Amino acid sequence: MNAITMVVGSICILMIAYRLYGTFMAAKVLKLDDSKQTPAHALEDGKDYVPTNRWVTFGHHFAAIAAAGPLVGPILAAQFGYLPGLLWLLIGAVIGGAVHDAVVLFASMRQNGQSLAEVAKKELGPVAGFCTGLAMLFIITITMAGLSMVVLHALENNPWGTFSVGITIPIAMGVGIYHKKTGNLKGATIVGFILILAAVFSGPYIQHSALGDFLKLDITSLSIILPIYAFFAAALPVWLLLAPRDYLSSFMKIGVFIALIAGVFIVNPSLHMPAFTEFIKGGGPVMNGPVWPFISITIACGAISGFHAFVGSGTTPKMLDRWSDIKPIGFGAMLVECLVGIMALVAATALHPGDYFAINSAPEVFKTLGMNTVNLGTLSKEIGLNLEGRTGGAVTLAVGMTYVFTDIPWFSKLASFFFQFVIMFEALFILTAIDSGTRVARYIIQDFAGAFYKPMKNTDWLPGNIFASALACLLWGYLLFSGDIGSVWALFGVSNQLMASIGLIIGATVILKVADKRRYMLTCLIPLAYLYITVNYAGYWMVKNVYLNTDAAGYSVLNAVLSIIMLVLGVVIMIAAVKNWLQSWNGQYRLTEDTPPHYSKASS
Repeated sequence: MNAITMVVGSICILMIAYRLYGTFMAAKVLKLDDSKQTPAHALEDGKDYVPTNRWVTFGHHFAAIAAAGPLVGPILAAQFGYLPGLLWLLIGAVIGGAVHDAVVLFASMRQNGQSLAEVAKKELGPVAGFCTGLAMLFIITITMAGLSMVVLHALENNPWGTFSVGITIPIAMGVGIYHKKTGNLKGATIVGFILILAAVFSGPYIQHSALGDFLKLDITSLSIILPIYAFFAAALPVWLLLAPRDYLSSFMKIGVFIALIAGVFIVNPSLHMPAFTEFIKGGGPVMNGPVWPFISITIACGAISGFHAFVGSGTTPKMLDRWSDIKPIGFGAMLVECLVGIMALVAATALHPGDYFAINSAPEVFKTLGMNTVNLGTLSKEIGLNLEGRTGGAVTLAVGMTYVFTDIPWFSKLASFFFQFVIMFEALFILTAIDSGTRVARYIIQDFAGAFYKPMKNTDWLPGNIFASALACLLWGYLLFSGDIGSVWALFGVSNQLMASIGLIIGATVILKVADKRRYMLTCLIPLAYLYITVNYAGYWMVKNVYLNTDAAGYSVLNAVLSIIMLVLGVVIMIAAVKNWLQSWNGQYRLTEDTPPHYSKASS
């Protein structure tokens, strides 16, 4: 198959789904009514609750949900061939992900834009609310470890990449300070972007210097440095590092994917990976499990992701100007993220299978596969870096994108710069997710700890901030230090998809209460049934075959305990939901047009 065929066909499917199914969800299922005030208007405070233009809100929401997940998941899942990943991305995004994001956003807005844990408490009861909050803490912790694992092999013994990524920290802080003091965003943007480009182009001079020798870091060193960095990023004021880094990296994200889409249409590369590989039954070097359930666990973001619930019940519901904005922002942004995942899949499957598996397998494992590399030697020479055994997905994306452009004669002179630019682009987005994710974990820890010691609930209390930030970094840092990409990414996938199941449970609960026809509840129940079975079987498979298997590379009693706790939390929430559904079905909790959502400052 050619890349253009896949991309054009996918775009058509996503556009039709948005026009038909998105409209059905907005008009019939959720009954979005612009005559009612949104929380942004009812509780407007100029700080958190601010009515915002739908396209500005779309940009914020998309940037928040589309971090490294839709890039890495499809690349790792390419070991099964291009077709399983493509089908799950399209079906999962339309039937599951877009519905999940829309109903979670709707459910949060009905409760004044509160978090999913608070929504669960009000919709399902205090037990389900507590379990949801605990599950949110688990997924944030595991997500930080999973995303950090992606950059380890990209920066391992890569002083050029390490310098390019590291120098963005003082650049972002400088931009933040300059903008805060002067208010000149345009000037700060221009200077910041020029400095980032200068960092990439100065790489060849850095890597052969004394500084380059100092920055030639191994996996162990990077596994310690990342959590330490995250501690300071979570504790520093948001305007100093998080906001300017997120802002600057958004330009890079847009630019890189415009380049990839342009490359696909200009070069039209063939997909060298077959539709199905020999590893669909399991035993693959990237992910050891079979294509089901692991295609739906490996590809989370891009198809359906529980991590989106943090955004859909966080900042976004406090910004929507009209209820009808849920369609483009909740439903539409998920479909755009699906396209991002498909482009990542193109980059991975455009590589020859031998090249792909040489990058994503340890050298000793690759020797047992009986495969030969095709272009990897040439690409390594042009890029100036040994590419073998750099697992995690980040290097594969950069190599795949570089390979797409190799048919352009003059491109070989820029191959190394383009590769490092993509590495920096990925690392920046992962670090941005680590920044904000660790901060969210800090808030959740403070909220839980505040039940035992009240000052902890005060997010302005410095000792509490330091303790919660340190604990959050210690938790995911240990997972990062002790795991490998196969075990940690699977743990992330299970926890993330369990969170998506919880989002669909809450969505089904709300739809049963507000929809005119009870059968509209099936919009959530159908993807929920598949996802809930999938995530529980995947969790069971990983515990049995990996985490408690002393012969497995990912053996970890801690990961087994975390998986079991999360699955038990999911069962408790499901039982609470079924009880609620039975009561609602009998008419005890049905809403009418005379009982609109209640807004109050106290409940916010």
